[in-house]
Amino acid sequence: MADVKSDIEIARAAKKKPIQEIGAKLGIPAEHLEPYGHDKAKVSFDFIKSLANKPDGKLILVTAINPTPAGEGKTTTTVGLGDGLNRIGKKAAICLREPSLGPCFGMKGGAAGGGYAQVVPMEDINLHFTGDFHAITSAHNLLSALLDNSMYWGNPLAIDPRKIAWRRVMDMNDRALREIVVGLGGNGVVREAGFDITVASEVMAILCLAKDRADLEKRIGQIIVGYNRDKKAVTAKDLKADGAMTVLLEKAIQPNLVQTLENNAAFIHGGPFANIAHGCNSVLATKTALKLADYVVTEAGFGADLGAEKFFDIKCRQAGLNPSAAVIVATIRALKMNGGIPKNDLGKENVDALTKGCANLGRHIENVKGFGVPVIVAINRFITDSDAEIAGVKAYAKTQGVEAVLCEHWAKGSAGTEELAHKVVTLIDGAPAHFKPLYPSEMGLWDKINTICTKIYRADKATADRKITDQLAAWEAAGFGHLPICMAKTQYSFTTDPDKRGAPTGHTVPIREVRLSAGAGFIVAIAGEIMTMPGLPKVPSAEVIRFNDGGQIEGLF
Repeated sequence: MADVKSDIEIARAAKKKPIQEIGAKLGIPAEHLEPYGHDKAKVSFDFIKSLANKPDGKLILVTAINPTPAGEGKTTTTVGLGDGLNRIGKKAAICLREPSLGPCFGMKGGAAGGGYAQVVPMEDINLHFTGDFHAITSAHNLLSALLDNSMYWGNPLAIDPRKIAWRRVMDMNDRALREIVVGLGGNGVVREAGFDITVASEVMAILCLAKDRADLEKRIGQIIVGYNRDKKAVTAKDLKADGAMTVLLEKAIQPNLVQTLENNAAFIHGGPFANIAHGCNSVLATKTALKLADYVVTEAGFGADLGAEKFFDIKCRQAGLNPSAAVIVATIRALKMNGGIPKNDLGKENVDALTKGCANLGRHIENVKGFGVPVIVAINRFITDSDAEIAGVKAYAKTQGVEAVLCEHWAKGSAGTEELAHKVVTLIDGAPAHFKPLYPSEMGLWDKINTICTKIYRADKATADRKITDQLAAWEAAGFGHLPICMAKTQYSFTTDPDKRGAPTGHTVPIREVRLSAGAGFIVAIAGEIMTMPGLPKVPSAEVIRFNDGGQIEGLF
């Protein structure tokens, strides 16, 4: 950990290879890569189709304990493990989500990994990249414009302005737009509306779950924008929006290929948040990687209670994926914070607090095991970690029937994850997965919500007003009862209170709203005070992002 270079300095010093060379390592011919500059490209649909009969590699999920301000390092560990597998002679690729501009200019910063476990070009990935998010934003808002335009020109579909469910989106944290009024000044039907962040858009979810362009258009057509005066659903297809929206997404649906600092292949595609959406990269990227590599390492957002649960119950269920192993990332610092230690004191050795905080890790281990997937723990090392604390985590993991491996990928790249790579391969070879979702598709919608709350969050029960349970019953009667649940909840706790760390029990989970995402194929259940349009912090990261005198971007990470 002696290297004091910043993440951005390390990224700029990287010796990137032309993207055609990265593609060639996976067997992608240059003519099937559509370059965006020299170091990133989209993979053609013709090539993806040609892979249909190839066998799949092994799928490894990287998830984590509940996030804290102390940091966990899921993306960094995903990159490090992918590099580590290649280092030990395995043909491996990684699959990540694209970062949203909202957190980049808010408080989280970039999302391309860190230290010597990064994907590059880091600045491009964290900003406009290949334009996917802008295309999703445009397609979503085209539907909004067509909806309001239809009502302006006589409302031929008899849309009830009070029953419109479709909001607008933008890829920025802007709390002032959460609730708005449109149509003022005689420019349409005056009604209440609002904005969500682009990553919460159903169009984003559809792009990440669609299997091809035809499936994309079909799903878009199934989007329910609202209801008419006879209480019948009005869809994007009814508004004749599905064709044009698909055209806008023509390039966005193609997976993006970039590289790690060690010149290994990385697919970065799609970017839904796991606290307000399903939190996984695209099915197309994952399935393409599985056809090209023997091992594919992917991540799911935030802690395993959100990202991993949705990865298993939504993405794997819909796409027919069978994960072979799961890696749960933890840091000594975050575990001590879960044990009640304030952030300013995390650098001091405190085995007692660490032991108390390990309850959070234990809860996630038990939950992931419940899906029938073998588990290993990755300890993402910080320089302040003591030998006694590291030994404490390893000892605790043994009591849970799993192994914890110390990882130093931030400082050492693949050399720091070589042991983890060997252990993961051994785990996969020695303990075959028997993956199964948490609940069956035929279970009732409210029972699915309650099952997630009681079995994953360890709540006593979920609660909701009669209006919500009636809405769920109506959707079941309309043929949507088979859909899985996408919980929108704070990422910081198993409860809906972000300040309750550790592994609390005996709480309730209040469901304040449900939304039908018929095109994506799930029901969103919004719990507690979680927002689908985040706000900026008091001192946003945007205040320090600028070009320096040398013309380089600073402050982005």
